[in-house]
Amino acid sequence: MSATTSLIRKPFVYKQYNVTFALIIANFLMFFLTTTIPETLRVFAMNPLYVVEGRNYWQPLSYMFIHGGISHILFNMLGLFFFGTQVEHRVGSTEFLVFYLFVGLGAGLFSLGFYWFTGQYFVFLVGASGAVFGTLLAFATFFPNANIYLFGIVPIPAPLLVVGYTVIELFSQFSGGRGNVAHFAHLAGFAFAYLYFVVRLGVNPIQVFFGSRR
Repeated sequence: MSATTSLIRKPFVYKQYNVTFALIIANFLMFFLTTTIPETLRVFAMNPLYVVEGRNYWQPLSYMFIHGGISHILFNMLGLFFFGTQVEHRVGSTEFLVFYLFVGLGAGLFSLGFYWFTGQYFVFLVGASGAVFGTLLAFATFFPNANIYLFGIVPIPAPLLVVGYTVIELFSQFSGGRGNVAHFAHLAGFAFAYLYFVVRLGVNPIQVFFGSRR
């Protein structure tokens, strides 16, 4: 292993300080702020023109703490709670925080580039979905034998849920039925989580999912 690889994979000191709950609280605080002062949405949501020409360089990170409605934030925070707490317990709080922010920032930058080069200058990207999707991939990688109960009834193996969501997001993106959902941001969340696992943790989630574990 090279010195660079050793540095990239150097583990953090394992600590538990409930970063998942801190992230959830931060999201709800930002939701309260943007609900009571709607003008702040333009400050923290990610818009290509505001980032590139307005130099609001924080938006590819801040967007992931902004949500468009109560159902939006509740759905994302439930996912973060159920999957994030388990992943955090497995890798430690510092590792999980770095992973979560890396995935969210990666999804934000990817979306920024996509919107800018496709001329979608007036899109405002909000939501933690990209980072939460990445957290789901992390959960499925660490706990490949776990079942997730769809609608609280139907048990689905965690890796199968990741694959299923990927197929659905790809279909939704290219079928034209996009609505107000940033499907590419969700897919980017999976992609950057995969990249983090391969480069940082030395684990290939695909090999784990299909039974060839490292």
